[in-house]
Amino acid sequence: MIKIAMAQLRITPGHPSVNTEKMLSFIQEAKENHADLIIFPEMSIPGYLLGDTWEQRAFIKDCEECGQDIIDASKDIAIIFGNVAVDWDNKNNDGRPRKFNALFTAYKGKLVKPDNMPYPFVIKALMPNYREFDDTRHFFSLKKLAEELDRNVRDMVSPIHLNLKGNTYSIGAYLCEDGWSDDYSFSPVDILREKGVDFFVNISSSPYTFGKTHKRNRIFGKQAMDSNIPLFYVNNTGIQNNGKTIYAFDGSSTVYSSKGYPVASIEKFHEEIYYADLDKINDMPEYKRTHKEEIGHIFDAISYGVKSFLADINMDKVVIGISGGIDSAVSAALYTHILGPENVLLLNMPSIYNSETTKNLAYELAENLGCNYASIPIQESVEQTIKQLENTPITLLKDHSQMHLSVSSLVAENIQARDRSGRILAACAAAFGGGFTCNANKTETTVGYSTMYGDNAGFLSALADLWKFQIYDLARYLNNKVYKREVIPQATIDIIPSAELSNSQNIDMGKGDPMKYPYHDYLFRSFIERWEKATPADILRWYRDGMLEDKLGCEKGIVKKYFPTPKEFIQDLEYWWQQFSGMAVAKRIQAPPIIAVSRRAYGFDHREAQNGVYYTRAYKRLKEELLKD
Repeated sequence: MIKIAMAQLRITPGHPSVNTEKMLSFIQEAKENHADLIIFPEMSIPGYLLGDTWEQRAFIKDCEECGQDIIDASKDIAIIFGNVAVDWDNKNNDGRPRKFNALFTAYKGKLVKPDNMPYPFVIKALMPNYREFDDTRHFFSLKKLAEELDRNVRDMVSPIHLNLKGNTYSIGAYLCEDGWSDDYSFSPVDILREKGVDFFVNISSSPYTFGKTHKRNRIFGKQAMDSNIPLFYVNNTGIQNNGKTIYAFDGSSTVYSSKGYPVASIEKFHEEIYYADLDKINDMPEYKRTHKEEIGHIFDAISYGVKSFLADINMDKVVIGISGGIDSAVSAALYTHILGPENVLLLNMPSIYNSETTKNLAYELAENLGCNYASIPIQESVEQTIKQLENTPITLLKDHSQMHLSVSSLVAENIQARDRSGRILAACAAAFGGGFTCNANKTETTVGYSTMYGDNAGFLSALADLWKFQIYDLARYLNNKVYKREVIPQATIDIIPSAELSNSQNIDMGKGDPMKYPYHDYLFRSFIERWEKATPADILRWYRDGMLEDKLGCEKGIVKKYFPTPKEFIQDLEYWWQQFSGMAVAKRIQAPPIIAVSRRAYGFDHREAQNGVYYTRAYKRLKEELLKD
């Protein structure tokens, strides 16, 4: 009987020495608990999402040195771990030294070479090049290596043989994407199964996405069942980013029995070693996770991501502009839960357009949370800015003719937003010793319903991967499950959402944002989160064929309710498509980084070019057909 330790490690990306010290500590703990084999996640030494740090020769050599420390620690325990591997005598296609995303197996102070592999490590065969992944930019795949060596890649995919306690075990070890092979030309798992293995090991660096755990269980459970052997899935925790988008890695490391179901799983977002006796796995009962509503899982991921990000950048105080509305209220409750009320400063910054209703709600929220609070009116400074702009002559020096600027109502709205963020919030954050937040949601971000350098600013957008309906769900969850009392006033949840930047947005008169959230949340989601993103041509076709609400997932009958005629529907669609494809792109590019939780987040996950608005020929034909009818 062998005892296997699964090390769910919190990886610090870009800090191989930090990760190595922690791994050595885990190895020592596993030895003390008489484990025969310890398994670490993919890229456990360097981290995974490192950008072009992968191009630094000194960094790669440091990773190699750290890897040798792990090999040296394997004298009386077998170790499987992930690291970058380098063939210094060959080059990648970019002319730099050839790098592999590799799985190493060390035992008795030496590396154990897989069968039929030219190197003493397993090479990742399938390179993900979608969403946040950009593997082919940095790493050479096993498939490319096989082509270069004029060998069949199926021959090179090989088990690892380990002699533990007098028995030789054939291990089917593979890396992350190699287990998600449905859309690739071959499956490393199928090849390993054909060659005969005693158990599978998948080491991963897989970020949280809502619903991903269920998909993992389906995929890896099926692999275990089809092969009639146990499978060990080991993932890391922590956060990693590629600049614009921050990913929380949930871990959720799991043992699957040969019957195809999970029998043990490490808690999400928790660093831990789990021990399993190989011979007992198939007799273990199915592991049942505690049921939690969808928004509960999202809260866990966002709060973990924010807390980790704050720790990484050494920030322990935040300033939040609160309007009395739902987005800023949720943001305030979230940060207060993470940092404590003494480290949060809530500022209400009313102009003449802010109602007594929302001003009172802002104060009630701050009082419920017990945070630092102040009200700083902006009307005087806004009027001063408008006065300066309109009264200062503009001189064309070519002929010394003069003109005066005229401030429109829209420009005045933008001045208010920038005065709040660029002047008050930024200054207060510096004086308070922290940063100020961006409270944007995904609906607003999609169509650029924000002011650049105004409410589009901040050090982090914690909520910008949540649609408006999810913001409301999160507000209720914070009240009912997190605080277990009404910290976000019910009236804030009930009032119409409004920016309150002009009389046309007077909430006491029932006037608010231009979006009809019960419909537009789902329309906008189709633009960004569908695997094959929807365009106006798709939307019009579904509308014509009477299947739009089914395709979008919104309430039945809502389209007709909001848009009685095709003309009104098309006008609305074109207005928002122009916002999405136009200035909103520039705003998203310049927006703060966000915590990703969805199937497709803005930033590096959804890569954009500023190409302007375009309608396909198919769309124009459908539009003509509908308007003619």
